[in-house]
Amino acid sequence: MKTIKGPAIFLAQFAGKKAPFDSLKGLAAWAAGLGYKGVQIPTNDPALFDLEQAANSQSYCDDVRGMLADAGVAITELSTHLQGQLLAVHPAYDTLFDGFAAAAVRGKPKARQAWAHQQLLLAAQASRRLELRAHATFSGALAWPYLYPWPQRPAGLVEDAFDELARRWRPVLDAFDDAGVDIGFELHPGEDLHDGISFERFLEGVGGHERANILYDPSHFLLQQLDYLAFLDIYHERVKCFHVKDAEFNPTGRQGVYGGYASWLGRAGRFRSLGDGQVDFTGIFSRMAQYDFDGWAVLEWECCLKHPEQGAAEGASFIRDHLIRVAERAFDDFVDSGVSADQRRAMLGLDA
Repeated sequence: MKTIKGPAIFLAQFAGKKAPFDSLKGLAAWAAGLGYKGVQIPTNDPALFDLEQAANSQSYCDDVRGMLADAGVAITELSTHLQGQLLAVHPAYDTLFDGFAAAAVRGKPKARQAWAHQQLLLAAQASRRLELRAHATFSGALAWPYLYPWPQRPAGLVEDAFDELARRWRPVLDAFDDAGVDIGFELHPGEDLHDGISFERFLEGVGGHERANILYDPSHFLLQQLDYLAFLDIYHERVKCFHVKDAEFNPTGRQGVYGGYASWLGRAGRFRSLGDGQVDFTGIFSRMAQYDFDGWAVLEWECCLKHPEQGAAEGASFIRDHLIRVAERAFDDFVDSGVSADQRRAMLGLDA
């Protein structure tokens, strides 16, 4: 069995305009000071991490890895959550998602999609140069506005959406395969890949592609009221990335899963800092150890109550306390009877 690596932290929610949060070097030193051993790096801001340069320059990648090593952290994965989102955007969300794209392609859906496709190809090459094994992203969504079956969905609508999603992702998956890197799709509301069934639809569409895998984040499953422990029993072979994020769901007589358009603070289901929610992380880390998860435990902080710096500071020790150093031998080896193969056969009456 393998021991999960960590603790690590996703830097997206902490990057800012003031030191130490305004540079990768500053963020690395800050994270290491809190006890983190790894960082997951967003790739949408060239000032933080230049994705195009990383894809084309081994010396740039070597410099980044060296700088992070000097700070005491390693790269867990690169993230293209925002670029992956833009590979498939329903027209209803054009305006809202335009801000994720380069200025030159805003207001131009086809150009924006092509830009996102190129960004993902760059991420495959950058991950290869950095000797990473997994990559974190979103799938994007074409069918999401039709999630609830009212009005009645016409026959074939969902199938058409997933066929198109698979068509757009297949060349990207092939590029990651050439790079030797798994894609971990974060199964997330707002994405067409948001639970097990939707992931299976996509996987069928891409022919069971070896590189089409999962970023496991139990917070999104708790808010959907999905059994997140059973999910690991079913899909553990496809889980390649792990966001450690907490959440709580407290339905009332006035609202439930859909939240009544309330703000995050007023929703029955909301994200919380680690240890403040309802996710059974003891059960999750046990399942991860049982199924030989060979990746990183990465904090993703999102909380409507707690300050991010407090959440980050508490998160390192929370993850560290949940990491399981897996056993190297059976606990009852001390009473090993030492019976030989011949004796075993005799015990079964096989040589009588």
